[in-house]
Amino acid sequence: MASSSTHLSFLAGRTSPSFSSERVVLSPYRVEFRQPKPRFRCSAGQSGFFTRLGRLIKEKAKSDVEKVFSGFSKTRENLAVIDELLLFWNLAETDRVLDELEEALLVSDFGPKITVRIVERLRDDIMSGKLKSGTEIKDALKGSVLEMLAKKNSKTELQLGFRKPAVIMIVGVNGGGKTTSLGKLAHRLKNEGVKVLMAAGDTFRAAASDQLEIWAERTGCEIVVAEGEKAKAATVLSKAVKRGKEEGYDVVLCDTSGRLHTNYGLMEELIACKKAVGKVVSGAPNEILLVLDGNTGLNMLPQAREFNEIVGITGLILTKLDGSARGGCVVSVVEELGIPVKFIGVGEAVEDLQPFDAEAFVNAIFS
Repeated sequence: MASSSTHLSFLAGRTSPSFSSERVVLSPYRVEFRQPKPRFRCSAGQSGFFTRLGRLIKEKAKSDVEKVFSGFSKTRENLAVIDELLLFWNLAETDRVLDELEEALLVSDFGPKITVRIVERLRDDIMSGKLKSGTEIKDALKGSVLEMLAKKNSKTELQLGFRKPAVIMIVGVNGGGKTTSLGKLAHRLKNEGVKVLMAAGDTFRAAASDQLEIWAERTGCEIVVAEGEKAKAATVLSKAVKRGKEEGYDVVLCDTSGRLHTNYGLMEELIACKKAVGKVVSGAPNEILLVLDGNTGLNMLPQAREFNEIVGITGLILTKLDGSARGGCVVSVVEELGIPVKFIGVGEAVEDLQPFDAEAFVNAIFS
């Protein structure tokens, strides 16, 4: 085991988290769940730690393609008509087939601009003789979508910098699955041996802190909370990042209050939170992840634009896609905003927050 000191050791997260941890209030801003120390700890030099972590998470995404496949079943059902259209395709019916293909893409929330671009490209390739069969048209369709995602969705890995702790802020509107996504992300990181500290920065919703404390216990993480009704979110996050820095945490996950993108007062508070953590750790937050509800489809675009303008979103978490037939919104949000999708929610289980993989996504919706 001595030889592993210069490499990542992820065995700490392989065991199930204990549910017998004790909640201990250390100060008005500090609450921790004490558990037996794991037999193995994450041992990595500062240089390259987060780079290797990002790659490992990405590699595991490729092995979880079945979850992604099942998570997009409703979108896949919407797009199944494409296979029927192309099964007996012939050149004389090109216009009719492409019109129905266009309708299928629109129903799945690919959006007008993207849909027209895809269909017209297919039309040109068919008329020029490049595409001569239904199979070739299907492959070209998948290739077009994959090309769009690859062009503007290149940085899908978490970009966590080179110093500890890395700070991730989670933002979004009410009801989008923000706190749940943070808990699931903590679970994924913890299972890779990462030392995670949670920060309960949602000081507006009374149950938010309790919800995050449950996730902390469930994942075996420690948590910083504020006690008292007048606590400011920026103060809570600053305290958490300071503790993370002093006590050698790898990652600090910061929850924030859900807010409508049209409430400019609350949106300004996010700027204060961002500045507060940056004063403790230079360059923080490393990631600002916006959680968007997949059930809203293209309606998520105005939300994303406003959040991005205010705080500068670095990545997206698209949730509840398993319950939606609007999987095309993934392509729309990437193409329209140029912000990479980092994770997608494809189920209720704690493991169902999946790192986004463009190829797996395209195969899942166009099986």
